[in-house]
This record gives sequence, structure tokens and C-alpha cells, in this order.
Amino acid sequence: MTAPASRLTASGLTLAYDRRVITRDLDVAVPDRSFTVVVGPNACGKSTLLRALARVLRPVAGTVMLDGERISSWPARKLARTLGLLPQSSVAPEGITVSDLVARGRYPHQGILRQWTREDARVVAESMRATGVEELASRGVDELSGGQRQRVWIAMALAQQTSLLLLDEPTTFLDIAHQIEVLDLCARLHAEGRTVVAVLHDLNQAARYATHLIAMRDGRIVAEGPPAEVVTAERVAEVFGLRCRVIDDPETGTPLVVPAAPSIPAASDVVKVT
Repeated sequence: MTAPASRLTASGLTLAYDRRVITRDLDVAVPDRSFTVVVGPNACGKSTLLRALARVLRPVAGTVMLDGERISSWPARKLARTLGLLPQSSVAPEGITVSDLVARGRYPHQGILRQWTREDARVVAESMRATGVEELASRGVDELSGGQRQRVWIAMALAQQTSLLLLDEPTTFLDIAHQIEVLDLCARLHAEGRTVVAVLHDLNQAARYATHLIAMRDGRIVAEGPPAEVVTAERVAEVFGLRCRVIDDPETGTPLVVPAAPSIPAASDVVKVT
């Protein structure tokens, strides 16, 4: 079977913060129109890779390509109309309202000859409705809970209407119900034709929603492909150091990781200290 084409690729990536190297000589190809999820233990390089793909972090070596051109050569406004990024930590300007923050997602589509239009207003309203924050429109962002703020940032990313959407831990601060809402939203965006790339911590959520999974450890890619091929008991032990069983999710049929039971001594075997 021919692999899907990749608009967003990277080759020979060495990424570092100051002199601390995070990844070395990394090659990545994000399948076009996929829902790609990057998983791995803490500090393995997941978010660092995403930042490089979004041109937020400049590689020490290697190249990121978008639509056949070096991403470093793209004009900022053109890039913002093509690729949207929800970073892990976002800080809103003090005193800004929800509707004003979401509206900032429309700035890449404006210019000297194109000011605010009814279409912009429609897209902003639609983005807030899709993320369930329309009732918060007049509230200040700094008044909101962490989960509400996260959904507002996602709404702003949606308002950009980019064909590529990169999300760094989009379910951070959200309770389980809102996590599923956000991931269902990402799945709908993918079904509509967007290429979605997300960093997730929850391996079962990743396996349920991803069409393409990238597993990382220690700054390298250990495995990638469909979740059914990547998520095995042996691979989970290799990547996360976790003993487990992998069964079929009764709802979706996707891989479901069940951690091994802890070795807890029986009550009769416990020696009481007096």
C-alpha cells in the first residue's frame, strides 16, 4: 500500500534548548489528512518536535518542509493561514474578553485591503460554538477556569481555519468529559479534511482517536503507524516501562492498555510493626 503524501515533513532534525540536545537526526513525515498523535514518556521530546514542526523552535540541524518548501522561508502571515498551533502554555493579554481573543485567530486573513467582515464574525461565532464557549463571549479570559481557558484557546486556533492544526496537549486542565469533547472535536476537524497533529499523554485516548501514531522515547522515534500496529504490550513496556495487557476497546475496537496489577502482599503476609 502506498503511504499517504506528506505536506509536513522533517529530516535530520537535531533540536536543543541552549546546549541541551533533545533530539538528534530525527526524520518525520506527517501523513496528509491524518489525525497524527505523538505519545511517549515525559521529557522524551514530543512537544519539542511539535514546536519545530510549527517553526516556533529553530533546529540546530536539519530541515522542516511544508508543501515542498523550507518552512523557514514562509512569510509569517502566509504560514499562519496554513498552519495553526495551540501551544502547551498560552498567556492572554490582560483584560481581554473571550470573543476578542478568539477573533485574533482571524488576523492572518486580514490586511490593508481586507478588514473585518461578516465572514470573520461568522467563523468566530462558529469556533466558539464548536468549543462550547459562546456563553463566555463577554467574560474576561483571566476570570475563567483552566479548562474554560483551554477551550477558548482551541476556539482561537479553529478561527484561523488552517488546513494543518498542531495541538500540544490540548486536554491539559480538562476533566474527563471535556477531554472527550475536545478530542471528538479534533476527530470532526480531521473528518472534514484537516490534518491534525496532537501531543497527548493518555495512551488509550491516543489509540482511540489517532489514525497515525508516533511513539517517542529519549528523543527518538521508536515506532509509528496505525495504533493497532504500534500499541502492543511489548511496545508499551519498551516506551513507557509499563507492564500491561493490550485488549480491544469494547466501544471502538481500538487498542486498550490495561496496566498489570501491582504485587501487593496479602494481609496475612504483612508483618505488623509495634
